[in-house]
Amino acid sequence: MNVSHASVHPAEYPPTTDEGGGGGGGGNIEVPRVRMKDFQGMPGTQGGLALRICQFVFAAVGLSIMATTSDFPSVTAFCYLVAATGLQSLWSLSLAIIDIYALLVMRSLQNYRVVTFFTIGDGIASTLTFAAACASAGITVLIDNDLDICSQNHCVQFETATAMAFISWFTTLPSFLFNLWSLASR
Repeated sequence: MNVSHASVHPAEYPPTTDEGGGGGGGGNIEVPRVRMKDFQGMPGTQGGLALRICQFVFAAVGLSIMATTSDFPSVTAFCYLVAATGLQSLWSLSLAIIDIYALLVMRSLQNYRVVTFFTIGDGIASTLTFAAACASAGITVLIDNDLDICSQNHCVQFETATAMAFISWFTTLPSFLFNLWSLASR
């Protein structure tokens, strides 16, 4: 992270630091770059891996419960939930694999482009999952409370899959916010 940018503080010459303190011919000392500390929950940490695994498990459980019902294709919101949780589970699984690799080789994933990619992906996946869970919750409430036809449908499975999608979204939110915060602090 550069402390001073030319657009903020115009300078003709970069500041120099002398080794000898006097004026003579001392060489410049390479100043180490300041890097933000890796907080648990950020990419490449054990907390980040735990969040990714939770995201994957809840999305996969919600997907499998909804996909095993025979009448989910008749409702668009339920089809949307299957698509969104499928995308969420694939996204979380792939990033969990990347986190495992980073932990095994002890490499930090705090590269600007990598974190930007993770942030955009988490934002898209969490938005789609939240929208699908909300739409499915609305249909489930309609079927259960308003129409009172739960005896003809799989209401318990619909409610469980919707709850799993909400929990998956809730575990995606910290990942998105940590990544966004990491980008903002650069």
